Amino acid sequence: MSRLTKKSPSLCTDSPLDNRDIYHKLSFLRQLLKSCFGPTGRLKQVHNNVGGHVTTTSTSSVLLQAISSSQPLVGLVTASVLNHVSRFSDCGLFTAVLCLTLIDQVKQSGLRGSVAVGVNKQLLGMCTSYLHRDDCGCKVKLDFCSSQNLITLARSVISSKPACVLTELEALHISKLAVQSFVLTVPCDSPGKVSLGRIVTVSLEGHPVLDSAVFPGLLVDMPDALCLNHVENLRSKPLRMVLFSASLSGDLSELGDWTLEVHQGADTDSQILDELLELGKQAVKEEVKVFVCQKVIHPVLQHYLRRHGIVVIERLGLALMEPLTQLTGAQPVATLRTIIPPKAYGQVMDLSIRQFGSKTMLHLHPPGEPVICTMILCHRNETMLSELKVACQKTEHVLRLTLREPAALLGAGCTETHLAAYIRNESMNKVAEAASVLGCSQREYLLGLEAFCRSLESVAEALEHNGGNSLMDLTHGHHWTLPADVVQAQREDGLGSCGCGLVKSRPSEKWTYLNTKYSEFCPAPLSSNATVQPRVLDSFTAKLNALHVAVETANLVLDVRYIIQDVN
Repeated sequence: MSRLTKKSPSLCTDSPLDNRDIYHKLSFLRQLLKSCFGPTGRLKQVHNNVGGHVTTTSTSSVLLQAISSSQPLVGLVTASVLNHVSRFSDCGLFTAVLCLTLIDQVKQSGLRGSVAVGVNKQLLGMCTSYLHRDDCGCKVKLDFCSSQNLITLARSVISSKPACVLTELEALHISKLAVQSFVLTVPCDSPGKVSLGRIVTVSLEGHPVLDSAVFPGLLVDMPDALCLNHVENLRSKPLRMVLFSASLSGDLSELGDWTLEVHQGADTDSQILDELLELGKQAVKEEVKVFVCQKVIHPVLQHYLRRHGIVVIERLGLALMEPLTQLTGAQPVATLRTIIPPKAYGQVMDLSIRQFGSKTMLHLHPPGEPVICTMILCHRNETMLSELKVACQKTEHVLRLTLREPAALLGAGCTETHLAAYIRNESMNKVAEAASVLGCSQREYLLGLEAFCRSLESVAEALEHNGGNSLMDLTHGHHWTLPADVVQAQREDGLGSCGCGLVKSRPSEKWTYLNTKYSEFCPAPLSSNATVQPRVLDSFTAKLNALHVAVETANLVLDVRYIIQDVN
C-alpha cells in the first residue's frame, strides 16, 4: 500500500546538551529525583490521565517506570538506573542524582565532553581502588556473628522510604524481622553448592505495624473452615504430602493433552470423576495427610479425602508452588492419569492454625532446617502497606548481597564527602602526570576533578530537604547537617554527630560548607572504638555498582554528538 503522506526526513540534533529544551528536561529530571532522595525526601503521586489507581511513593523503580519521555537522553538515563535497580534493588536515586549532577557540573564548567569523559574514568578507577582497600575509611566490615550491623543496614534501606510512614520503633521492628527472615533462608549445614531459601510475604491491611511477624515455614490461606477440623487430629509426624500442579476440577477444558476414551452412552463427567477418585484412593492408601493442588479440586474428591482425615488445600496459586516444593521436597504431579510415583511425595513436620484478625491461615512447619519462612506484614492502609512490602523486598535483596561481599559503606552522605575529600587530596599531587596521560591541559584536568568531587558532595547535600545547611569536617571528611534554626554561634552544640553517627562534634573541629572551596586534606582514619557503631549503612555491592553506572552513563551522555530521530 502506498503512503498517504510523504515520508518526513529524520530529525538530527547536533550537540544535544547545548540544546536548551534537552538540557531543561535533564535538569527537571534531576530536580524531581533529588527531591525524593533520602529519609526526608518528598513523596510523589503517580497516576495516569484517565483516572484509576494513584500510587504514592519516592522509590526510584516506581517513579522511573512511570516517566515516559520522547527525549532519547532522558530514556537512556532512566533505562540505566532501572537496570541497576533490577539487579541490586538499592541506590537507584543515588545513581540517577549522581549521573545527572555530573552531567550538569561538566556542562557548567565549560569543559569539553571528551576531556570530561577521560577524567571521569580515571577518577572512577581511583574511587574503586580505594573502596576495595582494607584500610578504606568509609567501609565497614560485617560480622555475621552479630546482627547489629545487619539490622542497621536493613533499617537504613527501610527508613529511606518515607512513604512507609514508620515511627522509629516500627522501623526497628521491621528491620529486625527482615534480618530474622534473611537468616532463616540461609542454610547452616549444606555441603557443596548452597541454595538459599525464600521469604514469602503476606500483606495484612488495617493492623498495627508492630503486629508484623516472621514464621519459619509456609502460611497459606484457608478460607474453608471445614478443612481445619482435621488439623488437630493428625498424630503421626512428619506428615506425608502430595502436590498437584494439574487441575483436579474435572472440567474437560482443564485436562490439557490428556486423551479420554468415550464409549457410546457413557457419561463423560462420571468417567472423569472416577479417575479423580482413583487418585484419592491412592492417596489414602499411601497414608497421605496433606493433599495440595495449585488449582481447583472437585468437591466430591474433596469430600472423599476429608472423610478419610486428609487436610485439603486447593487454589494454592503459582507463586507458592516453588516455596512449597522447597519446603517439603515434594515434586508437583502434572497429570491425573498416572500412579503417583514415590519420589513425588513430600513431608511437613506439623500443621497449625494461625489467626490474624478475620484471616485464618494454615501454618506448614518445615520437616528440617527452615529455609522457607513467611513474613506477615501489617500496616494501617493500602498505600503504606504497598510501599512497605516493596521496601522489605529490597531489604531482603540487599542483605543477600552481603553474602557476596560482607561489607557496607557509611551512609547519610558520609561516604560521598569522604570520597570527595580523598579524591581531591590524591589527585592534586598528580595533576601534571594525570593531565599528560589524558592528553589535556592541567587546567582542564582540575576543572574535571572539581566537577567530579562537587557532584559527589551534591549527592550528600541532596539528603537535606528542610532548609538546613550541609557541611563537611576537615578531619575525617564526614557529612554533617546544620539545622535551619541553629545559628552560627551555636554550631558546635547543634551538630551533635555526623550523618553516619561515627564522629562526634568537637569545639576545635574545622568545617566547610559543601560545594565551596577548601584546602585539600587527607581524611584521617577513625579510631577503632568498638562501642561506637554506625547508625546508617549502605550496601557496599549495590553502591559500588551504582557509582559505576552513574559515571559511565554520564560519560555516555557527554559523549553523544548527534541524536537522530525518525519523526514519521
